[in-house]
Amino acid sequence: MIRKANPSDIPIMMKLIVELAIYERAPNEVTNTEQSMLSDGFGDDALYHAFVAEIDSKIIGFAITYYRYSTWKGKCLYLEDLIVTEEFRKNGIGQKLFDYCIDFGKENNCKKMIWQVLDWNQPAINFYNKNNAQLDNGWINGALDL
Repeated sequence: MIRKANPSDIPIMMKLIVELAIYERAPNEVTNTEQSMLSDGFGDDALYHAFVAEIDSKIIGFAITYYRYSTWKGKCLYLEDLIVTEEFRKNGIGQKLFDYCIDFGKENNCKKMIWQVLDWNQPAINFYNKNNAQLDNGWINGALDL
């Protein structure tokens, strides 16, 4: 079952974030906190939307999205992360979360959904290719720590 996340889901979501960071070979990069996730994701000024995947009332994955604006396309949905715990990968859970995000974007008048994938993450690349996504290697990501 896929549903919108609620504040009580944050501790499990943080564990999955750490699991993802380990998978992406960056375990020491996670500096986010449960308190930040609570204040940033819930309430009148929420910065993101989170959706969780459950089996037998146990959270086994989640996706975080937020709106961004494209000067060329207009309102877009950015898929920040889609995480399924390793034990439940390859069971269609990721696809259900992905589809839920697509539906959420359509319901909220988004023109497209955008995300990033690491160039070495072949299972994720295969997943996105299976969904007929356009993967663009023509852009270089920029970031600046503040």
